[in-house]
Formats: sequence, structure tokens, C-alpha cells
Amino acid sequence: MSGADDIKNSAEKLGGKVKEGVGKLTDNEKLEAEGQADQVKADAKQAGENVKDAAGKAGDSVRDAFDR
Repeated sequence: MSGADDIKNSAEKLGGKVKEGVGKLTDNEKLEAEGQADQVKADAKQAGENVKDAAGKAGDSVRDAFDR
């Protein structure tokens, strides 16, 4: 995963936490739910990036095994 993607996902998750917190403080259920949804979205993106990285590493390992 690129460092830029990691930073974007972390920033999106942090933004979701802030939005959720503001929603709780202001008793705004819609804003709170949006914040939670933003966090789930960021987690899903991060999981996708992790799968991509793992697949790439597995492919490299297989390629290296055949190169020996």
C-alpha cells in the first residue's frame, strides 16, 4: 500500500471520529451516524489495501520460488 493511501484512510477515519463526537455532543443522531459510517468506510478501504498488499507479497514469493 502506498503511504498516501494509508494517510488518506487514517484521515478519513479520524474525520469520522470527530464527526461522531460532535454528533454526540450536539445530540445530533444523523451526524453521529455519518461519523460512524465514515469510520466503517475508512476501515473497509484499509482492509482492501491490506488484501492487495498480501496478494502482491504472495505473488512475489511464488515468483521468487520459481526463479531459484
